[in-house]
Amino acid sequence: MSSAESTGPDGPRPGAGPRTGAALRGAGPSLTRFAWLSIAAAVTTIGLKMAAWGLTGSVGLLSDALESVVNLVAAVVTLLMLGLAARAPDEEHAYGYGKAENFAGGAEGSMILVAAGLIAYTAIERLQAPAAIDQAWLGLGVSAGASLVNLVVARTLLSAGRRYRSFALEADGHHLMTDVWTSVGVVVAVAAVALTGWQRLDPIIALMVAANIVWTGVRIVRSSALGLLDRAWPPDELAALRKVLAGYPEPVQIHAVRTRESGRRRFVSMHVVVPGEWTIARGHALVEELERAVAAVVEGAIVDTHLEPLEDPASFADTALDRT
Repeated sequence: MSSAESTGPDGPRPGAGPRTGAALRGAGPSLTRFAWLSIAAAVTTIGLKMAAWGLTGSVGLLSDALESVVNLVAAVVTLLMLGLAARAPDEEHAYGYGKAENFAGGAEGSMILVAAGLIAYTAIERLQAPAAIDQAWLGLGVSAGASLVNLVVARTLLSAGRRYRSFALEADGHHLMTDVWTSVGVVVAVAAVALTGWQRLDPIIALMVAANIVWTGVRIVRSSALGLLDRAWPPDELAALRKVLAGYPEPVQIHAVRTRESGRRRFVSMHVVVPGEWTIARGHALVEELERAVAAVVEGAIVDTHLEPLEDPASFADTALDRT
């Protein structure tokens, strides 16, 4: 909203405030249906993988099942946080609840690390006390079915996360993809043991899988933390914003552009410098047009503009990042 628009001589003007649909409705369409899909997938794969472990006795398949239990807990956390993030702004949380998605992502990343620890622990135990694998091919068939379920759901979550700019869904999708890669490693290990008879190959590959998924967990935790620190818009959205601003030639000048993201919501503030001889109505019309142009290229963007006179030196003394 523009500073010229938000207040009048008697206080806030009726209807003043962000005009984008996403801003008025909260964080956009509910995404909890995707979290329920993730929960259903976790329950299904837990049953399948536990059955595969019961058939084979493979520590790799047991580790795989343990990771699916972690997936279930993470999916429930995602469901709760998506419900919170979808709440509309209120007087106490004027910028909405979007950052709840970052908490969900942080939980996902942390649980991936927990799963890696569980896999490593069980693998080391089995490495010290190797055991034969029974009914390997039947167990592999069951595990492969569980992996297919996870793959389909992971791709669905990643696609939805990109489409709706949901960090929580993307984190959950990446989490499920680590489960897929874990299952692939386990299948390879069990098949190799069945073919070679070398029992220690099962826990060795389980340890390799654990090391591989640690990286995904660390990356998700890092992204989650950065999101809580009011990170700037992604590069593609910044490029779209700069293109819009470049369309306003002199005498108009635009500076002190600040962007941040909160879950699926996008916020940007800027100072618009115009000749002092312009009327308030003319300046107001300009910033109204500017706000609409930005919101058109970055869906749901909430734009805050501050109008300043070109002739006043103070208009150029407040562009530093830290204005205190």
